[in-house]
Amino acid sequence: MSLDRRTFLVKGAAAAAASTAAHRKLTREAELQADGALQFAVSSDPAARLAAVPFHGKHQAGITNPPPPAACFAALDVTATDTRGLAELFQTITARARFLTAGGYPRLLGITAPPPDSGTLGGRVVPDGLTVTLGVSSTLFDERFGLASRIPKRLQPMESFPNDNLDPDWLGGDLLLQVCAGSEDTVLHALRDILKHSRGGMQVLWRMDGFVSPPRPTGVPRNHQGFHDGIANPDVSDPPVADRLLWVREGLGEPRWAVGGSYHVIRLIRMFIEFWDRVSLHEQETMIGRYREDGAPLGMSTETDIPDYAADPHGKQIPLTAHIRLANPRTAKTAESRILRRGYNYDNGMDAAGNLNMGLIFNCFQQDLERQFVANQKRLIGEPLVDYIQPFGGGYFFALPGVRDSSDWLGRTLLAA
Repeated sequence: MSLDRRTFLVKGAAAAAASTAAHRKLTREAELQADGALQFAVSSDPAARLAAVPFHGKHQAGITNPPPPAACFAALDVTATDTRGLAELFQTITARARFLTAGGYPRLLGITAPPPDSGTLGGRVVPDGLTVTLGVSSTLFDERFGLASRIPKRLQPMESFPNDNLDPDWLGGDLLLQVCAGSEDTVLHALRDILKHSRGGMQVLWRMDGFVSPPRPTGVPRNHQGFHDGIANPDVSDPPVADRLLWVREGLGEPRWAVGGSYHVIRLIRMFIEFWDRVSLHEQETMIGRYREDGAPLGMSTETDIPDYAADPHGKQIPLTAHIRLANPRTAKTAESRILRRGYNYDNGMDAAGNLNMGLIFNCFQQDLERQFVANQKRLIGEPLVDYIQPFGGGYFFALPGVRDSSDWLGRTLLAA
């Protein structure tokens, strides 16, 4: 059948329109299935993470090096039943920490074995400034392992001060693992790895994750109350200062094995943020003793200015009850009670009443628990700030001496003493 010119053109146009509609439909389906740009910044360079912190040394890492942004504090009960099991546990923790802090490729275990690594950092483990610091508590020195005669002189269960509300679920533990790194995934990867390899030797009792905020806008980081936190610390980079305030050394009446270690205090402090946020800025600043904006002591210019309390004996400039004045009176008598603080913020979501559950992981190291932390804490009893905070957990621990070389391990001197 022949078509006239008009019919041919009409049918041709209809076919072309149908073809165009089908093409558009396919194009729309392809557009729906296409992936957009990656939502996250991508760096293929492992060097973008923090550099490795040396693992070996007279003292453990994670004490004097600057606190990186992420941390985890895990208290553990030892489930090993004898001294040999405890030694194997310490050796395992040491071996895993040695590898994780240096980085590298996990050793393959065979085609039918589970993966040697969780994979959360990718195929290669990068150091990312990771430190693993191990401490022991007074409960490790009970009858289980025959260590009672080797307990550090000042080590004891955490005591309760006025205004504390210590919760047994957040208190104590035989061991404490402090794991710090440049990012949260590095911290959690290390914790998973250590727990995986030490299964049967210890069990987590409680755990709190923390973070250090970036400077806002400058200066040291802020806590959840909006104030700069961790400004005034002793200069432990000066060996004589560290020998007087930080490290256990010979001649102090401590067990010989403890030389090179340090008393480690963890104090979990809830902040009642909703109440704090309703307080005037002037009242907040007089309770703390610093300006909130720049961290400077009241009446001074910069956060690093040192208050002269002798020139302000009646507290007209910085109140006598201000937190910074009670915590560190800056007298010759109290100079020996200074501590090295290494605090982290925490955020645990909401409590059962719908209130914000956040606060501070107060974290400090010192040579003598009684002379330093306990003395400081007693000075703070009744300070105005207690209406807005409540310590509820933590513990007293002793950070073991460092691992000297590749043949050494954490706790070796304790068990060999």
